[in-house]
Amino acid sequence: MGNIRRLCVYCGSSDAVDRQYRDAASELGACLASSGIGLVYGGGRVGLMGLLADAALAGGGAVTGIIPLRLRDAELAHSGISELLVVDGMHERKRVMAEKADAFAILPGGIGTLDETFEIVSWKQLGLHRKPILLVDIAGYWKPLLRVFDHLVAEGFARPQVPGLLQVVPTVAALMAALAVAPPPSPDMHPELL
Repeated sequence: MGNIRRLCVYCGSSDAVDRQYRDAASELGACLASSGIGLVYGGGRVGLMGLLADAALAGGGAVTGIIPLRLRDAELAHSGISELLVVDGMHERKRVMAEKADAFAILPGGIGTLDETFEIVSWKQLGLHRKPILLVDIAGYWKPLLRVFDHLVAEGFARPQVPGLLQVVPTVAALMAALAVAPPPSPDMHPELL
């Protein structure tokens, strides 16, 4: 096992997505369990989130979910995970997920996943953390987002270093290889500034 002990994964909660994205979520859950890396995620039982958690649990992995009370009460919480933390709202959910993780991985997802992605990249830009962020570009899913980052730089709204705040990997296998050589987690998460 490398330096990463807990990986926060952002991903979609929709079940109506292509099989390749569903397979990637299941593959990642299984890989995390077999590598001894704990999963930190949004606590849901549906979509890629549910597949990811189920695969990690099936492999004997530790799974920590963080879910807002309102979503838990809507019966979206995964009841079989190792630890389910219920928080007041979305902002607290993202803060707790970030604090508990040594690194972040972003699988395909929708608006919520984009929100989490932009926030964790923004926090890194502001120096609130120095943890690795890995964008898992399954079948080119994130290519349009990468063009947006390039556009922000070209138009002067982001510094040229911003696209380098995250590492793009094409597959779950490449993600796992990157995690294996990731530096030790930095103790410099500054939640008091969030």
